[in-house]
Amino acid sequence: MTLGDLYLISPELSLASLALLLLLLDLVVSRKGFLAALAVVGLVVPLVLSVALWLGLDSTGPEPVNTGVLANTLLVDKFSLFFKFLVIGTVAVIFLMSGEYARKFQRFQTEYYALVLLSATGMMLLASTIEMISIYISLELSALPLAALAAFRRDSRSSESGMKLLVLSGVSSALLLYGMVLVYGFTGSTMLSDVAVKLDGVVFSGGQPFGSYALLLGIVLMVAGFGFKITAAPFQMWAPDVYEGAPTPVTAFLSVASKAAGFAVVLRVFYVAFPAEALSLQWATVFAALAVLSMTVGNLVAIVQTNIKRMLAYSTIAHAGYLLIGVAAVAARAPAGSGDAGPSGVLFYLGGFAVMNLAAFSAVIAISNRTGSDLIESLAGMGRRAPVLAGVLAFALVSLTGVPPTVGFMAKVYIFGAAVNAGLAWLAIVGVVNSVVSAYYYLRVVKAMYMSPALSDEPLAPEPPLRIALLGTAAAVLLFGIYPKWLLDLALTAAQALHLS
Repeated sequence: MTLGDLYLISPELSLASLALLLLLLDLVVSRKGFLAALAVVGLVVPLVLSVALWLGLDSTGPEPVNTGVLANTLLVDKFSLFFKFLVIGTVAVIFLMSGEYARKFQRFQTEYYALVLLSATGMMLLASTIEMISIYISLELSALPLAALAAFRRDSRSSESGMKLLVLSGVSSALLLYGMVLVYGFTGSTMLSDVAVKLDGVVFSGGQPFGSYALLLGIVLMVAGFGFKITAAPFQMWAPDVYEGAPTPVTAFLSVASKAAGFAVVLRVFYVAFPAEALSLQWATVFAALAVLSMTVGNLVAIVQTNIKRMLAYSTIAHAGYLLIGVAAVAARAPAGSGDAGPSGVLFYLGGFAVMNLAAFSAVIAISNRTGSDLIESLAGMGRRAPVLAGVLAFALVSLTGVPPTVGFMAKVYIFGAAVNAGLAWLAIVGVVNSVVSAYYYLRVVKAMYMSPALSDEPLAPEPPLRIALLGTAAAVLLFGIYPKWLLDLALTAAQALHLS
């Protein structure tokens, strides 16, 4: 590979190198706190490299990797860089909120940080992939460390969650790979752009769905495989148990970074590889149906949960449904003049969802570290015991509901508007109804914190790094709610790059 090609993948290389550096230093450094600080500070390198690539693309446009074993498999554009920023930011917050929690792992703290970094490397590669084999490899690189992280507490629930994630992730990967094989058999190529060219030249006849039963089966299997990664119903069966049993910072990482990477590859694959009008209209219907199912199942089942991590798991399933509204709008191809409202709506929503969910999980971690419980009833009276923690959690939950002036409100307005512009007004109405339903279980937590008697009078105060994560994410929820233009412009610029893929 040339130096230019190495520069294009330098954010991923620096992230993987940071993981290896931590493992090597762990052999000679006894102060684990130093390694944790190094893990956070070391994220500056991939961030700076990503910013440099973004600025460089202003003059050159998308840059493919042209030589070496990665030739013609990766594309560095502003779409992929948007997700690199999102993954790096998420990892930074996860590390800030992990300090006190990671000490429970005692001897394995460095391995914890290294596994998070390696999984994040796979997620960043996933956003750049333009070829099906590299998509599969990147997906496995991101998924395998997650299975180990889910089992990191080494108790019965954590071990069960790790095993469940490993097994079901393997099943979903097999479905995805089989679907890719069928698409390859129909088109003769694993390159997404070549698949699009092949399908554009096929004359579909006979009224067959997607023009071919083989292609239909391949697309269905790919949707099922990706559905598992983004926790969309009916492929969400793993999420509640894994979210409940995994260490809480790992749960937060799964709910934000893993979902973002999943939607990155979904948009890339279905926007680039299947652009034919006959195909796009049909898979718009598929994603619209998945959106309705995910929103409905997630919100209704969340109502009866008593564990806040399990409740947030079903909340994540519901938000996958809201995001799928944007994907369906992409597929439906909004009329001329409406811009890239579909893909940019998904990107904006993912950015907003990241700060909302991370704020919520930061508060949950701070509280559960002191109370030793993840039950909603353990939050009783937190408005008096820990006003800052309770305020951040309440604000995050209100934003997840979609109440102004929060980023959750702006994200839903934008993504529902994209659905209306694409002729899917009925889907936007279903989303609004589900948002109203979600208010019940979100506000139930707020009620417990402010209207139920406290179980103890002992005040709670998080450590400084966790306090930074709390206040930083809460400020972002408010800032992007009041002034969403910066994030919107970033999302629009990234979405426009899909046209050039």
